[in-house]
Amino acid sequence: MKHIYLVTHPESQHHIDGLVGGWYDSELTPRGHQQAECIADALVSKIGDQPVEVHSSDLSRASQAAARIARRFGVDVQLDPRLRERSNGEADGRPQAWLSERRIPMPEYGDRLGHHDGPAGAETRLTMLERLYPALEDIVRRPAETQIVVSHGSASSYLITAWLGMPLASADRGYFTLTSGGITTFRRNDSHHSHQVLAVNETAHLQNCD
Repeated sequence: MKHIYLVTHPESQHHIDGLVGGWYDSELTPRGHQQAECIADALVSKIGDQPVEVHSSDLSRASQAAARIARRFGVDVQLDPRLRERSNGEADGRPQAWLSERRIPMPEYGDRLGHHDGPAGAETRLTMLERLYPALEDIVRRPAETQIVVSHGSASSYLITAWLGMPLASADRGYFTLTSGGITTFRRNDSHHSHQVLAVNETAHLQNCD
């Protein structure tokens, strides 16, 4: 059976500064680095000495966390820009209030995935899904039985819909609330080829991590 541990990167500087994340290359805070060590502890307790692969978004806040995790398992990080958060275009790195004043809300019906939020250069959700789905598919196809994937909040939510095989046309209705440093666990049951979600956004490992 294959196990995939999906990690949402821990606290980064843009969280503290109230800035829009997206493709803005914010780094982990000191607390975020400590949280990454706690995430690594939790993953070691789950995985033990099994061989593992670590895949990550190439943005600093994810790759820094992935590096700390990978070091505990004695492996390298395999970076993939397709695992990035959704780009907010010109809003990335600006105050959240700046984006809030300009964001065009997603409609309840119609082409929700193709909806453009407003800021110039921003990705649509469809564009993001068109890179996230193949990225996860490529990871799943690899022979490794245990894999760790480090990504971002919204991106990780859609990685869950990708894991479940939700068609792109339906993914606009799927959303999972994932918090910084959370771990979501996937398992592929080879006896009947099902894709299971064993846990969503586990955060107990962060409770005594300050």
